[in-house]
Amino acid sequence: MTQEISLDELRQRANRPHSAIPRPFLRWAGSKRYVLKHIVDVLPKHYNTYFEPFLGSAALFFLLQPSRAVLSDTAAELVATYRALRENVNTIINYLSPLKPRKRLYYQIRDKRSAGRLKRAAEFIYLNKTCWNGLYRVNAKGEFNVPFGAPQSDFIADPQNLRACVSALSLTDISLDVCDFEESVQKCKPGDLVYFDPPYITGHSNNGFVEYNETIFSWKDQIRLATVARGLADNGVHVIVSSADHQQVLELYRDFSVNRFERNSTLAGDSSKRRRVSEVLLCSVD
Repeated sequence: MTQEISLDELRQRANRPHSAIPRPFLRWAGSKRYVLKHIVDVLPKHYNTYFEPFLGSAALFFLLQPSRAVLSDTAAELVATYRALRENVNTIINYLSPLKPRKRLYYQIRDKRSAGRLKRAAEFIYLNKTCWNGLYRVNAKGEFNVPFGAPQSDFIADPQNLRACVSALSLTDISLDVCDFEESVQKCKPGDLVYFDPPYITGHSNNGFVEYNETIFSWKDQIRLATVARGLADNGVHVIVSSADHQQVLELYRDFSVNRFERNSTLAGDSSKRRRVSEVLLCSVD
């Protein structure tokens, strides 16, 4: 069954990133929460199944609230957190409610994680909201190692929004998978909608986090992604790709339309690199 999109309604919600419900409950490096208004402009009016292979904070998913979706990421603990929240949101809220963003507590939780999936999910949310810039990074042992971020408020989570997120995740046919983007879209069919939001290329002149990006998503991965995206488009799938406005990237998507917008960059460790950057939405042509 085709899923219809009310573009006017989406635009209204996209322009309220701090109050729309549901909205992302995680801070995520590169999250599209604050640029959804640009993405709405390139969405198809209808689609079949929604695919989001680089899940992160799931900003577009929570905006669309599709009844059929395939959500995935290679970060196993991220996906486990979504699954645990869907399983028992009230228990996770109870775990979170007494926690405050304190440096000593942060390192206690970061360095000695719980084994139980619900408490561990609550810890993941806590660490995410109190770490530096919402960055998710693990060491060679797979251990989360981002430093404390000294947040300016005690806010960790909004119970009302968490429950609304669970409602969206619990709709008719929503799957949560741990896999590579190429595997996640193998079941795409004509008429489906795929949104790729990969880590941006390391060669972007305005990107201050070059080494990190190269580690998690190399240029070879960018080429592989473009090949997959073009193949899906050729098969009648509506594809949207977010990326840095970089000539090398544009050359990979020559048959896609290019939609530019600017946003503030805040991820760079060097404050001099936190500035307006140009990004693109690359869209398959119907």
